[in-house]
Amino acid sequence: MKFVPKSKNYIEKVRESFERQEFMKLICASLVDVQPGYCEIHVPYQESLTQQHGFFHAGVISTIADNTAGYAGFSLMEENSSVLTVEFKINLIAPGDGEVLIGKSNVIKHGRTLTICKSDIFIRKNGKEKLCAVSQLTLIELKNSSDKKYNS
Repeated sequence: MKFVPKSKNYIEKVRESFERQEFMKLICASLVDVQPGYCEIHVPYQESLTQQHGFFHAGVISTIADNTAGYAGFSLMEENSSVLTVEFKINLIAPGDGEVLIGKSNVIKHGRTLTICKSDIFIRKNGKEKLCAVSQLTLIELKNSSDKKYNS
Protein backbone atom coordinates (compact mmCIF):
# COMPACT_ATOMS: atom_id res chain seq x y z
CA MET A 1 0.00 0.00 0.00
CA LYS A 2 1.07 3.55 -0.66
CA PHE A 3 0.78 5.84 2.34
CA VAL A 4 1.30 9.59 2.55
CA PRO A 5 2.89 10.86 5.77
CA LYS A 6 1.21 13.80 7.53
CA SER A 7 4.62 15.26 8.36
CA LYS A 8 7.12 16.15 5.66
CA ASN A 9 9.88 15.60 8.26
CA TYR A 10 8.68 12.08 9.09
CA ILE A 11 12.13 10.47 8.72
CA GLU A 12 13.78 12.96 11.10
CA LYS A 13 10.85 12.62 13.51
CA VAL A 14 11.30 8.83 13.62
CA ARG A 15 15.12 9.03 13.85
CA GLU A 16 14.98 11.53 16.72
CA SER A 17 12.54 9.33 18.63
CA PHE A 18 14.64 6.23 17.99
CA GLU A 19 17.77 8.00 19.29
CA ARG A 20 15.98 8.78 22.57
CA GLN A 21 15.31 5.09 23.28
CA GLU A 22 18.00 4.00 25.69
CA PHE A 23 17.02 0.35 25.35
CA MET A 24 17.76 0.46 21.60
CA LYS A 25 21.26 1.69 22.48
CA LEU A 26 21.65 -1.04 25.08
CA ILE A 27 20.94 -3.79 22.53
CA CYS A 28 22.95 -2.01 19.77
CA ALA A 29 19.91 -1.74 17.50
CA SER A 30 20.16 0.32 14.34
CA LEU A 31 17.39 2.02 12.42
CA VAL A 32 18.10 0.83 8.87
CA ASP A 33 15.15 2.13 6.84
CA VAL A 34 12.09 4.34 7.27
CA GLN A 35 9.53 4.94 4.56
CA PRO A 36 5.89 6.01 4.79
CA GLY A 37 4.26 3.10 6.62
CA TYR A 38 7.46 1.00 6.79
CA CYS A 39 10.36 0.54 9.20
CA GLU A 40 13.37 -1.78 9.43
CA ILE A 41 15.60 -2.29 12.48
CA HIS A 42 18.65 -4.57 12.86
CA VAL A 43 20.21 -5.98 16.02
CA PRO A 44 23.61 -7.70 15.91
CA TYR A 45 24.10 -10.90 17.86
CA GLN A 46 25.45 -10.45 21.37
CA GLU A 47 25.67 -13.15 23.99
CA SER A 48 23.99 -10.80 26.47
CA LEU A 49 20.80 -10.88 24.34
CA THR A 50 20.39 -14.64 24.35
CA GLN A 51 18.41 -17.24 26.23
CA GLN A 52 19.74 -20.50 27.66
CA HIS A 53 20.37 -22.12 24.22
CA GLY A 54 22.28 -19.16 22.79
CA PHE A 55 19.40 -17.93 20.58
CA PHE A 56 18.12 -14.34 20.60
CA HIS A 57 15.79 -14.05 23.57
CA ALA A 58 12.05 -13.82 22.80
CA GLY A 59 11.99 -10.53 24.72
CA VAL A 60 14.44 -8.99 22.25
CA ILE A 61 12.54 -10.43 19.29
CA SER A 62 9.29 -9.00 20.71
CA THR A 63 10.91 -5.63 21.32
CA ILE A 64 12.00 -5.38 17.69
CA ALA A 65 8.53 -6.42 16.49
CA ASP A 66 7.06 -3.66 18.68
CA ASN A 67 9.55 -0.95 17.71
CA THR A 68 9.45 -1.57 13.97
CA ALA A 69 5.66 -1.42 14.04
CA GLY A 70 5.66 1.66 16.24
CA TYR A 71 7.93 3.55 13.88
CA ALA A 72 6.17 2.30 10.74
CA GLY A 73 2.96 3.76 12.18
CA PHE A 74 4.64 6.87 13.61
CA SER A 75 5.96 7.71 10.13
CA LEU A 76 2.36 8.44 9.06
CA MET A 77 1.29 10.43 12.11
CA GLU A 78 0.99 14.16 12.62
CA GLU A 79 4.07 16.25 13.43
CA ASN A 80 3.19 16.91 17.08
CA SER A 81 1.76 13.51 17.90
CA SER A 82 3.23 10.56 19.72
CA VAL A 83 2.61 6.84 19.47
CA LEU A 84 2.01 4.07 21.98
CA THR A 85 1.38 0.37 21.49
CA VAL A 86 -2.09 -0.69 22.59
CA GLU A 87 -1.68 -4.43 22.05
CA PHE A 88 0.28 -7.00 20.12
CA LYS A 89 0.39 -10.69 19.42
CA ILE A 90 3.53 -12.51 18.40
CA ASN A 91 4.13 -15.97 17.02
CA LEU A 92 7.66 -17.29 17.47
CA ILE A 93 8.00 -19.71 14.57
CA ALA A 94 11.73 -20.51 14.51
CA PRO A 95 14.64 -20.02 16.91
CA GLY A 96 16.47 -16.69 16.73
CA ASP A 97 19.66 -18.51 15.80
CA GLY A 98 21.93 -16.26 13.76
CA GLU A 99 24.22 -13.26 13.48
CA VAL A 100 21.65 -10.47 12.98
CA LEU A 101 18.03 -10.03 14.02
CA ILE A 102 16.07 -8.08 11.38
CA GLY A 103 12.68 -6.48 12.02
CA LYS A 104 10.55 -5.29 9.10
CA SER A 105 7.14 -3.76 9.67
CA ASN A 106 4.40 -2.48 7.40
CA VAL A 107 1.27 -0.55 8.24
CA ILE A 108 -1.83 -2.54 7.32
CA LYS A 109 -4.42 0.14 8.20
CA HIS A 110 -3.84 3.72 9.29
CA GLY A 111 -6.89 5.24 10.93
CA ARG A 112 -7.63 8.53 12.68
CA THR A 113 -6.63 7.16 16.08
CA LEU A 114 -5.62 3.51 15.73
CA THR A 115 -3.06 2.02 13.33
CA ILE A 116 -2.67 -1.70 12.67
CA CYS A 117 0.76 -3.06 11.65
CA LYS A 118 2.37 -6.37 10.80
CA SER A 119 5.95 -7.09 11.82
CA ASP A 120 8.05 -9.86 10.34
CA ILE A 121 11.21 -10.74 12.26
CA PHE A 122 14.01 -12.52 10.45
CA ILE A 123 17.29 -14.01 11.54
CA ARG A 124 20.30 -13.79 9.23
CA LYS A 125 22.72 -16.70 9.44
CA ASN A 126 25.48 -17.48 6.94
CA GLY A 127 24.11 -14.82 4.58
CA LYS A 128 20.58 -16.26 4.50
CA GLU A 129 17.48 -14.73 6.06
CA LYS A 130 14.91 -16.95 7.76
CA LEU A 131 11.59 -15.84 9.22
CA CYS A 132 11.60 -16.42 12.98
CA ALA A 133 8.55 -14.46 14.20
CA VAL A 134 5.42 -12.69 12.99
CA SER A 135 3.44 -10.14 14.94
CA GLN A 136 0.35 -8.00 14.57
CA LEU A 137 0.17 -4.78 16.56
CA THR A 138 -2.30 -2.00 17.30
CA LEU A 139 -0.95 1.50 17.91
CA ILE A 140 -2.66 4.63 19.19
CA GLU A 141 -1.81 8.13 18.02
CA LEU A 142 -1.77 10.72 20.81
CA LYS A 143 -2.37 13.95 18.91
CA ASN A 144 -0.82 17.29 19.79
CA SER A 145 1.17 15.75 22.58
CA SER A 146 3.03 18.44 24.51
CA ASP A 147 3.80 16.19 27.47
CA LYS A 148 7.45 15.13 27.20
CA LYS A 149 6.56 11.88 28.93
CA TYR A 150 4.50 10.78 25.91
CA ASN A 151 6.20 12.75 23.16
CA SER A 152 7.73 10.19 20.82
